[in-house]
Amino acid sequence: MTNGKKLWQIFGPVLIAIVAALVIFLIPWQGLTPNKHAVKKAAVSMSTNVYRGEQIKDIALKENYVPFIGSSELSRMDPLHPSVLAEKYQRDYQTLLLGGPGSQSLNHFFTLQEMKPAIRNKKVVFIISPQWFTKGGQRPDAFGYYYSPLQAIDWVLNAKDSVATRYAARRLLAMPSGQASPMITSAIEKIAAGQKISGLDRIWLSGRQRILRNEDAFFSSIRLDNNLQKIVKAGKQLPATDNDRELMQLATKLGQENTTNNQFGIKNSFYNQRLRGKAVKNLANSQSHIDYRRSPEYGDFQLVLQQFAAENVDVQFVLPPINQKWTNYTGLSMPMWRETTAKIKKQLTSQGFNHIIDLSADGNQDYYMEDTIHLGWRGWLRMDESVKPFLTEKQQKPTYHINNYYFTKTWERSLN
Repeated sequence: MTNGKKLWQIFGPVLIAIVAALVIFLIPWQGLTPNKHAVKKAAVSMSTNVYRGEQIKDIALKENYVPFIGSSELSRMDPLHPSVLAEKYQRDYQTLLLGGPGSQSLNHFFTLQEMKPAIRNKKVVFIISPQWFTKGGQRPDAFGYYYSPLQAIDWVLNAKDSVATRYAARRLLAMPSGQASPMITSAIEKIAAGQKISGLDRIWLSGRQRILRNEDAFFSSIRLDNNLQKIVKAGKQLPATDNDRELMQLATKLGQENTTNNQFGIKNSFYNQRLRGKAVKNLANSQSHIDYRRSPEYGDFQLVLQQFAAENVDVQFVLPPINQKWTNYTGLSMPMWRETTAKIKKQLTSQGFNHIIDLSADGNQDYYMEDTIHLGWRGWLRMDESVKPFLTEKQQKPTYHINNYYFTKTWERSLN
């Protein structure tokens, strides 16, 4: 055997694998579009593949799915959950659930980058958690869990210099995941300084974008949690028709049946798993020091608002309540809570975001909450009273007035 043949036997398979990988990941693949059932399953999976990816979200938006953006509350899929109601009664919309435990405004801003222009002139439901507005704001580890380089590249390649763009760049650089790739980091640093990225940057980023988009096309719809099965099963408990009175009766009944082992109105299973025994005793007066009125989250939230305004998105915001019995026990300041929600509402209404469901004062209502901070049963129905007409009826076109003041430290630290 000649030396050439020996070398080919050794290195030939490696070269073939490299060429095959380049073909797979560099050539645009158009034939990997998921079918309708796959999209339906993915839309309620709350999978990080979907949240971080691009293809599924774009297809869903074109098929009349409405993004419901939030965090851990969306995973509480009791029979009155928005996805169950939409599926059971075959409403004019279906839900695209985006977010998860620990996802906050900065993650939501970057996931929106992969939804342009599909989200333009569409409607969105956005659930704001005042608990995001802590002194430290977005936790870097949680941000990194939901972040993807594709989001960053999509944003960088379309970034135009502005106060918002420079703010977003600085915030991304403050996260370890934002500095994981030297080439992406270099481009972000230029944007943070108000500079344009170079032609070489653009070539490299465009190539990397193609690879990541192909990876998304291959992998975004696999290994998804089958929440669709849970939703269909939960829907079997609902009345045959979409009747407000019957739904409220069911919500009350479910709330009563599922909150029998504690004095806080918390779902039995949550109480057993998370709070029973020493855990609950250790939490007495544990939240008396918490203050949500000053936080970098206000600037991150402004990023989301300016992106919605740029795409002319009509948004229904939801300010959820917090379990009043629980806050009485843990010592969370209710005056502080009211001032926090007032500050969030001011940031919204002063810029033209007027669709707000304010449930923040309803934490003393029976069966509104599934646990300490998450909506459930009657709370979901109260939210649906506004969400359903917002999504199914024509709304007046919004007019936004974005104010860069909300990116400043002054606003971050302000109490009103």
